Amino acid sequence: MDVAGRAPRLRERFEAAGCDALLVTRLANIRYLTGFTGSAARLLVRPDELVFVTDGRYRDQAAEQLAEAGVEARIEVSITEQQQILTAAAAGIDRLGLEANDVTWAAQRRYATEGFPDAELVPTEGLIEGLRLVKDDGEVARIAAAARIADEALASVRHRLGDGPTEKEFGLELDFAMLRLGADDLSFETIVGSGPNGAKPHARPTDRRIGEGDLVVLDFGALLDGYHSDMSRTVMVGEPSPTQARMLEVVLASQAAGVDAVVAGVGGVEVDRVCRDVIAEAGWGDSFIHGTGHGVGLDIHEEPRVSTTSTATLAVGHVVTVEPGVYLPEHGGVRIEDTLVVTATGNVRLTNAPKEPSLT
Repeated sequence: MDVAGRAPRLRERFEAAGCDALLVTRLANIRYLTGFTGSAARLLVRPDELVFVTDGRYRDQAAEQLAEAGVEARIEVSITEQQQILTAAAAGIDRLGLEANDVTWAAQRRYATEGFPDAELVPTEGLIEGLRLVKDDGEVARIAAAARIADEALASVRHRLGDGPTEKEFGLELDFAMLRLGADDLSFETIVGSGPNGAKPHARPTDRRIGEGDLVVLDFGALLDGYHSDMSRTVMVGEPSPTQARMLEVVLASQAAGVDAVVAGVGGVEVDRVCRDVIAEAGWGDSFIHGTGHGVGLDIHEEPRVSTTSTATLAVGHVVTVEPGVYLPEHGGVRIEDTLVVTATGNVRLTNAPKEPSLT
């Protein structure tokens, strides 16, 4: 990944944002710009240098990780004088940008009265996130590697759904499989929703025992080197009822149509519409009760969105999910999700676990 090339590209966006420098406080954005993975830091991006401020816990880690990423920065380490260091470093800056979606009202007031009293504080939105939209080859490789871990993990434990585990038990087995296969962590709390619980899109695993006649919605992902994967599969335990079979058929067709629609130049709202039309034609439009997808990267949910309200236009390098679903409490739920990277010729699927719903 060309981490060192990101700050210069960020500076090119300052004029349009109405600022001369930017105080970066969101840790995911600090990681994006520097490679730093710790839990405490602030980064001042000046026109001529980067000033990285952290505490003593990360003295050595910060130096090592920024050097490894090829990022040149002035690294300042302090427990009690971090704000004083930043105040001095911001001297001469007329307009200082703040990340409006990360800075609290209380912090803004402190910055205005004590931290940077000589600068005009400018709220900014999406300056770094706009850069993060387009993933470079290294980022795509990390997401793909995390997705492969999730694929292999499901393959190793899928058969256990036929042994009558509880949702919690199966979720723990799937989580451990991802960690055993090399994941640094889970992308999010694994969803295991069986029977009526599967009709709750974000059901948390319970003590309900999975049994014959259950549709089981699985939504999970692996975290690797800071990057997330995201995938949903629905497994049928036993033979499906006619309604369940139709649900599986319709959602699979909807998801396939959505995947085909993911190409550069298409709006996120159009991908959503394609998926939604298939489900509506089957008579279940009111049972598709969430957006169709979202971006994936350093955050599990990031831009661009794929929904009825999306204003995004897909471009080469965007990584998005396509995850339509149908939820009928009396029959269960079905959701199928892939993570895709947009390419010059269409898209490439990064999640490749089979979508066949049967256990065998």
